[in-house]
Amino acid sequence: MSKENFYNNIHQDLINQCRTGDSNAQFEIYRLYYKAMYNASLRIVGDEQEAEDIMQESFFKAFDKISTYRNEVSFGAWLRRIVVNSSIDALKKRRLSFMPIEEAYNVKVESTEESDYNAETLERVKDAIEKLPEGYKLVLTLHLIEEYEHEEIACMLSITASTSRSQLARAKQKLIEIIKNKPKTK
Repeated sequence: MSKENFYNNIHQDLINQCRTGDSNAQFEIYRLYYKAMYNASLRIVGDEQEAEDIMQESFFKAFDKISTYRNEVSFGAWLRRIVVNSSIDALKKRRLSFMPIEEAYNVKVESTEESDYNAETLERVKDAIEKLPEGYKLVLTLHLIEEYEHEEIACMLSITASTSRSQLARAKQKLIEIIKNKPKTK
């Protein structure tokens, strides 16, 4: 790979220090990225304590394997991939159990008439997502929420990219069916 294809990290000095085992640099990298990595894990595993454990273990893995980081993507993207893969592994161990969607996204809505309507709509969508088959929920979360491409999802889940695409399409169709069949509360 040519030099111009390498990602220029804003924290490159810290990354280089981490490569030498500098614990202060590791702490600073942790401080910069831990919230985002925790939230990424929480959206997938759905349990706060498990997300915390995964996030911390992922930092240990990252610092242990930092010599394999080649600046081909941002450090944050590389680290998030470790977190997401660890989260998926945890799901596989417990057979893809998910948390209630409102806990994963911590959505807060104002109490005006319009936001009451939005809150009701959001609740209907969250309820519908909870009713999706587990595989659909995972692909939907990885693609729409975590913004992974189908090729990346395919690698993570050991499926083909076309299977990821079809599961996403089926998840969307199923969401529409569920929402249409659920009566409004107002």
